[in-house]
Amino acid sequence: MKAYVAGVGMTRFEKPETRDWQYWDMAREAGSAALADAGITYAEVEQVPVGYCFQPSTAGQRAAYELGLTGVPVYNVNNNCATGSSALMLARQFVEGGVADCVLALGFEKMKRGALGGGADGGDFSTSPVARHYGVMAARHGFEMSPPTAQIFGDAAREHMEKYGTTEAQLAAVGAKNHRHSANNPYAQFQDVYGVDEILAARVVHRPLTKLQCSPTSDGAAAAVVVSERFLERHEPARQAVEIVAQAMTTDTEESFASGSCVDVVGQPMSREAARQVYERSGLGIHDVDVVELHDCFSINELLTYEALGMCEEGESGELVESGATTYGGRWVVNPSGGLISKGHPLGATGIAQVAELVWQLRGEAGPRQVSGARVGLAHNIGLGGAAVVTLLRAAG
Repeated sequence: MKAYVAGVGMTRFEKPETRDWQYWDMAREAGSAALADAGITYAEVEQVPVGYCFQPSTAGQRAAYELGLTGVPVYNVNNNCATGSSALMLARQFVEGGVADCVLALGFEKMKRGALGGGADGGDFSTSPVARHYGVMAARHGFEMSPPTAQIFGDAAREHMEKYGTTEAQLAAVGAKNHRHSANNPYAQFQDVYGVDEILAARVVHRPLTKLQCSPTSDGAAAAVVVSERFLERHEPARQAVEIVAQAMTTDTEESFASGSCVDVVGQPMSREAARQVYERSGLGIHDVDVVELHDCFSINELLTYEALGMCEEGESGELVESGATTYGGRWVVNPSGGLISKGHPLGATGIAQVAELVWQLRGEAGPRQVSGARVGLAHNIGLGGAAVVTLLRAAG
């Protein structure tokens, strides 16, 4: 049975502690918008997978209760930065498996200011779920005093530069593109435009990554209503439904750790395999895709993902972004929302927010950031620790 996204909604992504709200307020705002977009009520929802990382157990229920008290199952999902797309994947599986005809996927996060701690308990990385990942980093690069997540991705950037000649200006070009895109996104945490030179001149977080190449901590929520074909036959949707053509999740394999490379340990092999599965299941390839929302937690990860998705050969991603192939007028438009770097990154919401942007794009409802003629969209969401989810969407009709 096919699955469709019938409605989406999200809050603006905000700098933590700047707006007076709680996570359930975010969930109510995003969830209500998604239900209204689909033209349904919460009473028609049969299952609710809810993604978040930093709230307490059963926060999913507390959030969903803002939408209604109907007694439906609520599932609490935590998969690091891939949490939102993991909740969406459960929604799709419920629908495709015939378990439910209407599922609400919800993701949110209320975060603290400052860099993420890297998953360590009280600073003790031996107890961290990502201890093996950081162990690979430390064995090759040592351990510095910079934020751990920026450090492991920054070290991946150093390796890519050493192996392929990728330049700091090419890394900065990712940040410049995504900041430029977010200027047209009212949901984005940042809407300022910066040039490559300004990005290079920003404060260094972990060489070669500057602050304007790193995703911020954010508050916010996103939601998507996922429905079956028979639901659409019974309910005329308020908006055009978008088909989930294929979706795949992968986790770490031996390849992630065997090389001792941070490029592998931050998830490029997971992303490559998830993309391969999606292309195989859908019969489509990257050259059928018009618009991409991918996980640019740091500028280097956008470059690594170009290669994993098959947009270029290994080592050619710096040249690809510099050529203009991944912005308006190029072969693809990547992160028209501004991506994580400029739109923001509330962990539990990010994967669903990516799909919300693609739904708007494929309906032709993205306003000044609309990708002309967009028919096929791809979302890529990855979490260290690890999980990678790739979702391929297609406009109906």
